[in-house]
Amino acid sequence: MKNNDWKDRLGIMYSTDPDFQYNTGDEEEVDTLPKEKQLLRISLDKRNRGGKAVTLVTGFTGLEEDLTTLGKFLKVKCGVGGSAKDGEIIVQGDHRQKVLEILQKEGYIKSRII
Repeated sequence: MKNNDWKDRLGIMYSTDPDFQYNTGDEEEVDTLPKEKQLLRISLDKRNRGGKAVTLVTGFTGLEEDLTTLGKFLKVKCGVGGSAKDGEIIVQGDHRQKVLEILQKEGYIKSRII
């Protein structure tokens, strides 16, 4: 059975431009950088969280699965909840120093608290 790609474009208007290239909106994810080259920034964030403080880890470059795995690892080590999405890891509570020590033990040597 052949691939009917027109079904993926239902609801799209027709273009008369002969050079038009249909964009599906799918972006390729960047390969995950090695641990030694990751520039992770650790900060405390209280904005839009109802007064609750969270430790925010930003600067991760790589696949979403690797970000989720690192987020889960940090949450387990700190014994708290949180989430990992959109290139950031959120760990509930102020665990900046503990997260920095954990990341450095794991090989993320360029991590720093800002």
